[in-house]
Amino acid sequence: MTHQDITAKLADLREQLDQHNYRYYVLDDPSITDAGYDRLFAELQALEAEYPQLITPESPTQRVGAKPMGGFAEVAHELPMLSLDNAFNDDDLAAFMRRVEERLDQSPVDFACEPKLDGIAISLIYEQGLLVLGATRGDGYTGENITGNVRTIRSVPLKLHGENIPERLEVRGEIYMPRAGFDALNQASIERGEKTFVNPRNAAAGSLRQLDPQITASRPLEFCAYSTGILSGGELPEGHVQTLEQLQRWGIRINAEMRLVSGLQGCLDYYTQLAEKRQTLPYDIDGIVFKVNQRQQQQQLGFVSRAPRWAIARKFPAQEEITRLNAVEFQVGRTGAITPVARLEPVFVGGVTVSNATLHNMDEIKRLGVMSGDYVMVRRAGDVIPKIVSVVMEKRQKENRNPDDIELSEIHLPEHCPVCGSDIERSLLNKHRKATDSQSFGTVYRCVGRLACRAQVKQSILHFVSRRAMDIEGLGDKNAEQLVERGLVKSPADLYQLTSEQLLQLDGFATLSSENLYQAIQSSKSVTLERFIYALGIPEVGEETARVLAQSLGSLNRIREALPQLLVFLRDIGQEVAAEIYNFMQDSHNQDVMDALLAAGVSLKASGEVAVGLRGNITFSDLLSHLAIRGVGPTSAKALAAFFDNPEQLFNTDAARLAQVPGLNSKAQQGVAECLKDSDWLDKARTLYQQLQDFGLYAGSEAAQVAAENSAESSSENVQKNAQPLAGETWVLTGTLEVMTRDEAKDQLLALGAKVSGSVSGKTACVVAGPGAGSKLTKAEQLGVKVIDEATFLTLVESLK
Repeated sequence: MTHQDITAKLADLREQLDQHNYRYYVLDDPSITDAGYDRLFAELQALEAEYPQLITPESPTQRVGAKPMGGFAEVAHELPMLSLDNAFNDDDLAAFMRRVEERLDQSPVDFACEPKLDGIAISLIYEQGLLVLGATRGDGYTGENITGNVRTIRSVPLKLHGENIPERLEVRGEIYMPRAGFDALNQASIERGEKTFVNPRNAAAGSLRQLDPQITASRPLEFCAYSTGILSGGELPEGHVQTLEQLQRWGIRINAEMRLVSGLQGCLDYYTQLAEKRQTLPYDIDGIVFKVNQRQQQQQLGFVSRAPRWAIARKFPAQEEITRLNAVEFQVGRTGAITPVARLEPVFVGGVTVSNATLHNMDEIKRLGVMSGDYVMVRRAGDVIPKIVSVVMEKRQKENRNPDDIELSEIHLPEHCPVCGSDIERSLLNKHRKATDSQSFGTVYRCVGRLACRAQVKQSILHFVSRRAMDIEGLGDKNAEQLVERGLVKSPADLYQLTSEQLLQLDGFATLSSENLYQAIQSSKSVTLERFIYALGIPEVGEETARVLAQSLGSLNRIREALPQLLVFLRDIGQEVAAEIYNFMQDSHNQDVMDALLAAGVSLKASGEVAVGLRGNITFSDLLSHLAIRGVGPTSAKALAAFFDNPEQLFNTDAARLAQVPGLNSKAQQGVAECLKDSDWLDKARTLYQQLQDFGLYAGSEAAQVAAENSAESSSENVQKNAQPLAGETWVLTGTLEVMTRDEAKDQLLALGAKVSGSVSGKTACVVAGPGAGSKLTKAEQLGVKVIDEATFLTLVESLK
């Protein structure tokens, strides 16, 4: 055979095998027996073994062949893989449909309906039709590169076929294990005397995380696409169903149960049909996903937080079992919250053995009327979290109880913290209405011991040192527990007083490990303000809220002083979160810890300035709208602001003068007059007004004017000296950074005001490219976007500080 003949024969065999894979896995319509397929595969293997120089990465024989990996590299998703909101009943689904129709001003709306496979979400990237990356969802923003393992799954095409395939295409879907394959896998494990998997989802997850792709290849895994992500150099149909059908034509498997329906009734009918069919399906599903079909409508609806407004997962009723509640224990969390935990007689529910369940709070215990010793209905809520949903009242009757049952006893909240013995207090809720601010009791009880409570100290330390907080490597659960138990650490500030000699005394530590931990602690002293705020562990304050506080107010002092009424002016901060932030900052224990951290040398990298978009942005009428004046809404607030020159003039007015305000009705006049007679209200209003001025947030305030003048006087040569010199710019990080991690580089850019994106476009200001940079670097070069290496980036960052 000539070289040309051999090449043609190889191409023909690969094409035949690809077509048979497509018919088997995508169309579910095989045209060859398994034995026939095996003969073709063996022929290809033999020919490639004779001519190894002609082997291509997309050949069917190359699904397994990589050496075991040393670990999984992180992958930043160019478009976040968002989670979905859940509907647990028809009312939830109806409310979702109502919101969609109102926002689109259309009824009915067409929806794509798909079974929600109980597997692992995966992102596949195809370039020029070839599979180049497989990554887990991770936290939605960063996953793990498991390309080698994904390539072993036969229902994942290594090469797309057909026409008009985009230059770059991201396919998102679920990797799962069919029930038959799961049963066979467990049976084989039993025969070998090995541990079995609890359910197909756990088996799929464990199989994908094998460092040896050959182990993954031996597991019966399947892939099914449910959406697309990034796209370049091509087009997709406007409809979601039509897009998935196009993926199928290119060789990608989709779910045969997918349907296109219209309106709420169509979705309800589909749910009923699939619920009846659920047990006969060859794979596990835990619900149905409903998505607005038209992409233009999806874009119009947009997103909220980490979920799209145009999709929802309608969960199936969770699996339930009856078991006995043996006892209730009270655990203390990081913020001091006292949580009742039910200790159950172990029971198998929804694929796992459950021995503990949440009771949430004392109000839930009262609502359920549950007692220790009761028989209870346990549900895995959303097929995930064990929860007690009801008491089996018949089992309270003496004739229905077993001889070995424990006596029934009421459940009482302990008077003192079960860990430190401090008092327990009930949380307060702050409510803001047009008429007045008010407080009421919340459902959470907290230990007041704060950092005197070992449970809170330990959890606070673990949160403080975590990767997205101060990022102190080597200080895990056991080490933190030792430090607390031995009295070496009573607050996060004590970490910075530790010596390597003290660390050497800990179990499991040698000279090198103690020195490494000591250096890691010392290196963490220089940190961005937003990371520091997050590290403090303020209740209800996550990474995004910490970033909003840092970028909006610019300094720790302002955040420590900010009134809750001022905080609600900031993006995405409501009354409850504002109250939590203010109460935390005013607590003397927390103030002492923050002072001690700063005294220990913790240095905060912050702008020092209020965000440009907030300076002088709060008007007189905005202030009035936030002062809880009965009868005063936005319209009345504008009328008052137009009549009085400033808030102080209003604070000193009388009823006769109020009657002269054009457009102010009698109810609003009376509401203002009542407030002006209330000395407490006046004090709070004046204090808020003064702080808005001091921070430069109030329109026309001296601080805002100074900031504006400074900004106007700044020449182009001085721009880099501003607090956020990269404000308004979009940057992209790609490749491997050697001096710092991507998270650290991202933090640097965010602190300088830049937005960090996962994709390159014509609007990208700059790309930082490290070794291994791929398609993003190529696209940047094609678009003429500025590209710099890590060394140049570090020099630039240093010059902008």
